[in-house]
Amino acid sequence: MRIINLVENTEGASGCGVEHGLCFYIETEKHKLLMDTGQTGLLLENAEKLGIDLTEVDAVVLSHGHYDHGGGILPFAKINPTAKIYVPEAAFGEYYSMNKAGEPHYIGLAKEIQELPQVIKVSAEAKPEAGEEADASTGIYRIDDELSLFSGIGSEHVIPSTNQRLKKKTEDGFVQDDFAHEQCLVISEGVKKVLLSGCAHHGILNIMDRYCELFGEEPDYVISGFHMMKKHNYSDEDINMIIDTALALRQYKTVFYTGHCTGVEPYNAMKKLMGNQLYYVHSGDEIRIRTGIERIMWNPREKAGVLNGEMRAAEAANAGAARNTGAANAGAARNPGAAAAEPAQDKEPNTSPANAKSIKSTETAKAAQKKRRDYMKWHRFFAWGTVACFVMTMVTGYKRK
Repeated sequence: MRIINLVENTEGASGCGVEHGLCFYIETEKHKLLMDTGQTGLLLENAEKLGIDLTEVDAVVLSHGHYDHGGGILPFAKINPTAKIYVPEAAFGEYYSMNKAGEPHYIGLAKEIQELPQVIKVSAEAKPEAGEEADASTGIYRIDDELSLFSGIGSEHVIPSTNQRLKKKTEDGFVQDDFAHEQCLVISEGVKKVLLSGCAHHGILNIMDRYCELFGEEPDYVISGFHMMKKHNYSDEDINMIIDTALALRQYKTVFYTGHCTGVEPYNAMKKLMGNQLYYVHSGDEIRIRTGIERIMWNPREKAGVLNGEMRAAEAANAGAARNTGAANAGAARNPGAAAAEPAQDKEPNTSPANAKSIKSTETAKAAQKKRRDYMKWHRFFAWGTVACFVMTMVTGYKRK
């Protein structure tokens, strides 16, 4: 599976243009599709630069009804009038962002989009297209055995505070946007499952909960913005939410790719805690996912050695290390005076013959256990050092301002 970013806020080494928006081009065994389209026709320019023929795309999935995700639909439809475009039915509402003065700024979709003949409005009540299936009991819309859509995301976990300025215009005036127009895409290929979201306005933890509820397992990969970005002044509440989210995501075996609305400061803080479980995707970057255990991210920067090999870490090692240290680190973050917890065991332990022989040795097992305990002491120390540095950076920046 190939996943190539066509639009993102930051420049990669591919020389692709950038804008505040998000768009991914994805190749699976059966499909060539887009997840979101950015805010302008930039996806067409970047696709041409990367040698991608968008006339071969057969499906477009829109994550939610904001201009920076659906603004490229009309330019795309001009060169490809046959690709099905799956849009949440509620995405055609009147969505606004409020500035500091309380003035509304329209951030919704162009009205012409819903007039396109290839647009399919997705909802629990909508009649599915021929060959597709809408499960009203679960809310899953199955395009085929590779592609599924879902919504109905809950709010058990905290949602990003940056949602507070986002409103929906109704007959009674402006109300808080509940993001009923947000949907997620799940791609199943081989033994791998990839979950894609646009901005995770419901909160990435709530989306993970909903996915696990519907599919009964964790996704192998998640590609999503986290909507934590602010221009300035991260509050203590914001910082705690960022740290809590990173520690919670570490409990999954999943590898996460993010960008767009996550923000540089939140990403850096989360990266320190999540290590090889979290990566940033820039405009033009490519992710290749194989059906085995390897996960490799390819882009020109890696070929030039700029990434220093960090993108080539094996998925099994990434997931195992994160799970082993995640539980202890979370406990340390909440209770620094408590003793370090025992590392959690991998959910997918090594069952090779060599490993089986080593397990039989009691002395080897005890030595390994002691080594893990020693590692966790230092890991907790550096984790708290990272948190302290982040807090000091935010406070110093605020005082200077």
